[in-house]
Amino acid sequence: MSKRPLPKSENIYETDCPILYAMELIGQKWKLPILWYIADAENQTLRYRELERKVVGITATMLTKCLRELEHDQFITRTQYNTIPPTVEYALADRGRTLIPALESVYKWAEEQMK
Repeated sequence: MSKRPLPKSENIYETDCPILYAMELIGQKWKLPILWYIADAENQTLRYRELERKVVGITATMLTKCLRELEHDQFITRTQYNTIPPTVEYALADRGRTLIPALESVYKWAEEQMK
């Protein structure tokens, strides 16, 4: 792995650190579980209520906020169907699909560390 060493006087938060950038996008408590559940879904789409049931402990307000941010950052797509009641499905966007192998690697690493 190639990494740029920081001079001792340089503040990491004042650099263009890729890890900090990634954590800014997906490092919140609920975003990774949301992405993981969507990626793991049988047809790789989940409806809002399904996500609400799967992500145990999340409030409706926080789920909506996280979904909007993930959509804004192009990790997921949102499709709304004009039915009564309205149906909304979420799926991984291309950017989200490219993230899954990295998350699987982190998962495997953490699984080993937990032993």
